[in-house]
Amino acid sequence: MFALIDGNNFYVSCERVFRPSLNGCPVVVLSNNDGCAIARSNEAKALDIKMGAPWFKIRHLQDSAGLVGLSANFRLYGDMSDRMMSLAAGMGPRQEIYSIDESFISLDGVREVTRRAQAIRHRILNWVGIPCCVGIGPTKTLAKLANHVAKTAERKPGSYPAELAQVCNLGTMPPSDLDAVMQATEVGDVWGVGRRIAAQLEAQGVRTVLDLMRLPPSTVRSGWSVVLEKTVRELQGQSCIDLEEGPSPKREIACTRSFGRPVQELPALVEAVSSFASRAAEKLRRQGSLASEVQVFAHTSPFREGPKFSKSVIVPLRRPTSDTSALVRAAAMGMHSIYRPGFDLIKAGVILLDLIPNTVSQGELELDVEAEGDRTRVMMAMDSLNERFGKGAVHIASAGTNGHQSQWGMRQERMTPQYTTKWTEVPIARA
Repeated sequence: MFALIDGNNFYVSCERVFRPSLNGCPVVVLSNNDGCAIARSNEAKALDIKMGAPWFKIRHLQDSAGLVGLSANFRLYGDMSDRMMSLAAGMGPRQEIYSIDESFISLDGVREVTRRAQAIRHRILNWVGIPCCVGIGPTKTLAKLANHVAKTAERKPGSYPAELAQVCNLGTMPPSDLDAVMQATEVGDVWGVGRRIAAQLEAQGVRTVLDLMRLPPSTVRSGWSVVLEKTVRELQGQSCIDLEEGPSPKREIACTRSFGRPVQELPALVEAVSSFASRAAEKLRRQGSLASEVQVFAHTSPFREGPKFSKSVIVPLRRPTSDTSALVRAAAMGMHSIYRPGFDLIKAGVILLDLIPNTVSQGELELDVEAEGDRTRVMMAMDSLNERFGKGAVHIASAGTNGHQSQWGMRQERMTPQYTTKWTEVPIARA
């Protein structure tokens, strides 16, 4: 048996923990540069605000419907996620953190799983302040589906039986009740069935989860793919997808950003890609990899009038490395090579390519290169300081001292305080 614990409207819920006045109000959290809605409260969904809706198209609802728009506060959300996941781990012996707000739990050996799920949900709500729903099933796909049922039954009364709200255990339902739930759920709501596959299935008369579950797996494999075949088998109760207790290493690592305003000057662009390369290097070391190449790109907005520019370059490294200095140097070199004056650049990025494990070494005489061990210790110290004192506390000089960040930094005009990760912004309770 598996459980999926999912925080409801997670980003919005994190904001409401520290601003209870937002409860009952339509709230959206906006993407980088306050561009579009990436999280919506139930009240915002009731206003028919779609995921990804541009802020400039919905901001009129501030006056007419009391809509509140907030800049994304990812440090807060990450810290709240850590707190939630530490409590969710008490659900069972093994845990897979699937995303910032979702966690699969193995229920091997756990008794009275429904009652335990209700207790864990209550604990997360009381100790962290995040409302969540729990789906339980004999496979990961069924647990994900059960979570969808639990959330929908709570948000849309009448869509499913009321007793399935908040905690839904498909494993204990009688076959007739389970079929009714499957019949009431659209095929596009199944984990792993995207819009394109859903449209193809509906064209073949497969409109509900029950329809999909009753298809022969061999037919699905020949008509679509082995991935969809696994989905069907999982819906039929055959576990094909196990927990991944550790994330698999990425084949490439990217750090890209849209600028808060157009950038034309080379120094600001070099500062930006230096910062991006530094962030990518931290991720690279965290997964224990080395990069062999660095790709740098920049482009203008495809939607604005004016001269167009879009260029990228791959800078090969002398040897695979995770050294921030070497990666920043390559990124700056790449930006110098593609830069052309006179363009309003709106986005740039750094992508680390051809990654290999850091256990693989390339034999070479040191000559003018510093000893790898010394550089490794420097990078470890740098990561430790940044983890303790905050991102960017120690950084490469070419990443700047906020001299040009006003030009390329993100626009976050609606940012709330970092309530749990910055001492000066911790809430103060007064008598």
